[in-house]
Amino acid sequence: MSHFDIIVIGAGPGGYAAALLASQRRKTVALIERQHLGGTCLNWGCIPTKLYLGATAHLEGLHAQSRLRLCRGSVQMDMGALKKRKNAFVAATHKAMGCCLEKHGVALVQGQASLIDKNTVRVASDAEQTLSFTTLIIATGSSTNWFAGLEPDHARILDSTDLLDLDEAPASLAVIGAGAIGLEMAEFWNRMGTAIHVIEAAPRIAPAEDEEIAQTLSGMLKRKKWNIVTGKRVAGLVNEGESVLVRLEDGTQIRVEKALVAVGRKPNTPGLGLDNAGVAMTGAGWVTTDDFLRTTPNIYAIGDVNGRTLLAHAAEHQGRYAVLHALGETAAPYTPGPIPGCIYGSIEVMRAGHTAAELAAQGKTVTVSRASLGANPISQAHGQAQGLVKVAWVDGVVHGVTAVGHGASHLVTLAEIMVRDRWTAHTAHEHIFAHPTLDEALRDALIAPQEEK
Repeated sequence: MSHFDIIVIGAGPGGYAAALLASQRRKTVALIERQHLGGTCLNWGCIPTKLYLGATAHLEGLHAQSRLRLCRGSVQMDMGALKKRKNAFVAATHKAMGCCLEKHGVALVQGQASLIDKNTVRVASDAEQTLSFTTLIIATGSSTNWFAGLEPDHARILDSTDLLDLDEAPASLAVIGAGAIGLEMAEFWNRMGTAIHVIEAAPRIAPAEDEEIAQTLSGMLKRKKWNIVTGKRVAGLVNEGESVLVRLEDGTQIRVEKALVAVGRKPNTPGLGLDNAGVAMTGAGWVTTDDFLRTTPNIYAIGDVNGRTLLAHAAEHQGRYAVLHALGETAAPYTPGPIPGCIYGSIEVMRAGHTAAELAAQGKTVTVSRASLGANPISQAHGQAQGLVKVAWVDGVVHGVTAVGHGASHLVTLAEIMVRDRWTAHTAHEHIFAHPTLDEALRDALIAPQEEK
């Protein structure tokens, strides 16, 4: 039986980063993966979606200019070629990741991991292995979830993986769930000519975002002729052979060619044998962790599987912390600071820090300031000048920044710095913002008059 200083289960962004860092600290490391390197992000999520959105961004740009009567004509995308490029990119990244692991001396073990006890793991594959460890990092991520009556049949009722693998655009698509995944998928297929119906049980789309931002986004998408239904639950989906019947609880029916179920995620913990090592779980199987991301004295859980923040960059950040804590290089509790997040597309949303509503719920006195993207020359240049940047303040210090509009995701890193470094309105005057840039909208929002929430 081989022994390793650190074993990582799951080769997504968090597990991969943890394994590399541990190897760079000259520890013996094994990385166990049952499917593909890169996890959901590379194979079925972030990266394929962005490749599709990036490849079709010019379509939206040309449409914006045609609305200004500056151009005319059409461009046809080759879905087969785009899908081929996506598959080639993912395969090349698999290869590059494998080479990097080999270069750093990480033992890549393919198979299904299952804990035997608090220091031993079995890996089921063609040749079963038993490995022992000093420290274990669980980084198994999450997968698509659904409610009763919304089960994908992978023919017309699809999950996000199915939708990314289509060979041609459906005439119409119902997107059940208006979070980042649903909205980004809808954006791409709308560019390809699909009529979009978005159904969200919450009172607004993008329900995790600031209410004003979400309402602005909704209005912008409706102008693109999306049918957006909020505050109503889907009672069931019925594959009728040539179409899908979407039945809402209030009796409303919507008939579409295909439906996407994007109502949430569930942790990938079944089959891991976590009970054998005393690992506690809550809810649907989310791994319980302490202030140091530990679930037992020598076992950590990072990324989606601990249910804290279901974002690839959060998993990577947690993975590095877990290694440093396990090796005694930090004794401080895990405090990530403001975690940035984005919804991508021609109309984008970004957020760093807290929304005004979240701060008010904490009992804080909140003020807000805004800047319209209509006054920004870069937004105007792209013919997409709708949207705004919004700053949430507490006692004259920035506690949150959010935005909606063309290119908003490009503002997210500077926004995260503003929140982390506790910028004031005066701080904006200490920096030179290049002109013309989208970044100027951040400055304009910082120095705009503040009003109570």
